[in-house]
Amino acid sequence: MDPTTDNGPTGEPRDSRASLEALRAEISKAVVGQDPAVTGLVVALLCRGHVLLEGVPGVAKTLLVRALSASLELDTKRVQFTPDLMPSDITGSLVYDARTTEFSFQPGPVFTNLLLADEINRTPPKTQSSLLEAMEERQVTVDGTPRPLPEPFLVAATQNPVEYEGTYPLPEAQLDRFLLKLTVPLPSREDEIDVLTRHAQGFNPRDLRAAGVRPVAGPADLEAARAAVAKTSISPEITAYVVDLCRATRDSPSLTLGVSPRGATALLSTARAWAWLTGRDYVIPDDVKALALPTLRHRIQLRPEAEMEGVTADSVINAILAHVPVPR
Repeated sequence: MDPTTDNGPTGEPRDSRASLEALRAEISKAVVGQDPAVTGLVVALLCRGHVLLEGVPGVAKTLLVRALSASLELDTKRVQFTPDLMPSDITGSLVYDARTTEFSFQPGPVFTNLLLADEINRTPPKTQSSLLEAMEERQVTVDGTPRPLPEPFLVAATQNPVEYEGTYPLPEAQLDRFLLKLTVPLPSREDEIDVLTRHAQGFNPRDLRAAGVRPVAGPADLEAARAAVAKTSISPEITAYVVDLCRATRDSPSLTLGVSPRGATALLSTARAWAWLTGRDYVIPDDVKALALPTLRHRIQLRPEAEMEGVTADSVINAILAHVPVPR
């Protein structure tokens, strides 16, 4: 079925789905071989969620978010998180104006549509926590006054999983604010050859416009797509399947912390968005399975003895997916 023609299964124009597909294609002009991460970012946009990108240095985490912002007609700001960063450097602060003898609010970089929080785990918990209200309530309170953030609003944060010196691991409460945790792996041999070939031909990651990346979607496209996703139906059997998966994490002997009801809600939302992206107006078990790892891997906590035995969050979730009965 061609997503750019005809009407969708729910009767909405195909334009909204076509614009999101075009967004994925536009990002691929700058980023090679990271299709799952690209799709995850699009799903987060559809679900009004935030994304944590984890990968070793040099796998294009920052470039991925910059390509996303270049493909969208949205305001974008980038913050390099460092140990000396203060909460007011993110949220903004009251500034005294000598001419008017009054204090006025100076908005921080969080007042944007797409915030790139680069190396978020390099700043202390006090500064990390400045994003909690923004990510959950879409507002910032300064001097007792709540100030709403622009719509849409998405935080795309990056972190390095192998370098721990000078870092501050994100607490569970903050991790739970991220809709998805996407791993950005090293590219395959063929993809790495493609990357080097592009660089040899003059590709400059600091000049995405020269690479041909152009805005192909905007707020209106996102709103139309989100409205279409909201019409995607979910059967009681699928809802029960999501609940059974999440409850199984709470009973796992390898975990000290299982998935909360917020995590179950997140999995239902991401599966719904994925179903719509693939051209259906209903969710099937495969949609839930496809989004289970990125939606749940950061919402569980391994026991120390399980970690010592080489157990990972992904392996626990995969085992649960294999064990919990799939609805027919």
